[in-house]
Amino acid sequence: EEQMILCMRKRRNIMRNMELFDRLAQSKFRSGFYLKEKDKAYAADKGREKIEKHAQDFIRMRLAPAVIPNDGKQTPMKGHPVFLAQHACACCCRGCLEKWHGIPKGRELTGEEQEYVVDVLMTWIDRQMEGYRPSKSLASASGKKAKEPEYEQLTLPFV
Repeated sequence: EEQMILCMRKRRNIMRNMELFDRLAQSKFRSGFYLKEKDKAYAADKGREKIEKHAQDFIRMRLAPAVIPNDGKQTPMKGHPVFLAQHACACCCRGCLEKWHGIPKGRELTGEEQEYVVDVLMTWIDRQMEGYRPSKSLASASGKKAKEPEYEQLTLPFV
């Protein structure tokens, strides 16, 4: 029975995500975000598991608290694939989370809400990474591994 409940919850989340992504596609601002080559190379190099761990950490530290001193400005517009996903998915601040996802401000996010946000972000990143192959310009002529893209220092919890 527990397995069936989990399956039903997962199915409900998939439907909810499909509806969300349809709405986000209608927003000129939200639909303008995409992963650039540098972001995709970084995500591919780190792997999905590590990127998801980053997403969990960013959400827990930057979005989950009940009171965020710089709410509305805590998510950089560049610097990590998760940051781009947060803006594309309206998970960048508590105001957007309330408007787009119906998760109220002024209280700490529950564990389930944090998982939901991370799931939304990773779904967007997965879609962006579909069919990605590193460009030849990222690898040297000698066949050595490409230099890791340089990202600005990420200071947590607030920048």
